[in-house]
Amino acid sequence: MSEDPMTQPAAAQPAPQAPPAPARDHRVLRAALRWTAAVVAFAVAGAGTAYGITRMERTDVPGLATESDGRWDYPELTRPPLPSGSPAPFAESNRSGSHYADLRALLLPAPKGATQDKALRGRDGWLATGTFLAEYALKEERDDLRQKLVDTGLRHIAARGWTMPDGTRTRVYLLQFGTANVVENEFASDNVSYSVPGRQVRGVGEAVYDERFPDAAAVSGTERTAYVETRPYGAEQVRQAYVAAGDVYAVILQSRKGSAPAIPFQQTVVLQSQLLG
Repeated sequence: MSEDPMTQPAAAQPAPQAPPAPARDHRVLRAALRWTAAVVAFAVAGAGTAYGITRMERTDVPGLATESDGRWDYPELTRPPLPSGSPAPFAESNRSGSHYADLRALLLPAPKGATQDKALRGRDGWLATGTFLAEYALKEERDDLRQKLVDTGLRHIAARGWTMPDGTRTRVYLLQFGTANVVENEFASDNVSYSVPGRQVRGVGEAVYDERFPDAAAVSGTERTAYVETRPYGAEQVRQAYVAAGDVYAVILQSRKGSAPAIPFQQTVVLQSQLLG
């Protein structure tokens, strides 16, 4: 079986040989349990090591059942090493939910065939706040969000964007704050309790909660809310997702002229969530 870009992980340090893949109905649960065990082992063993995504096959993610459904060919995923003495983001000892690894290294890499968006590289990998705010259509909402980012102690924004040969354009923004409490109470709450996004993304007419995003594709340690633009679209359809993961808040936007396919969007959101979760 070929590896699946939906969940193709690899540990950055030597690890015991994984057992043969179990039946498809149990793979997701067992993979999550193996990852939980890996986090515990890391917390006991110490620092200066990398923490990797547990191996899963392409068809493991519910809702994406075949290898010919339009998924993208993402490179092998590896979480970056943690600084010496630092716990993993969801370790019991990490009360603030902090990601101590370099935020820029936690960005999802672009898939095969993509053209990188140089405008989102920022300076030394850090994006200016104004570039992120430009994704929102209304000036009053941009101004309000800008002040909120100041008041809540935004530390960094790391971003990556690319365009695929079919014209699908993706933008991923990772916003890092001081604690998970800030993310949960100040940002995740903006969208979680609403059937529509808390702010209007540029180019979107009306967006609603994406009920077709498979609930079973949830990633432990993260909280995801996804929206899809409804008909009639403008020049393109826009999909958007917001992921709270400890002290990091991810904003993922994907658009394409005519309509934006669901599968690559779901794949992108799940993989980015795995890197943070």
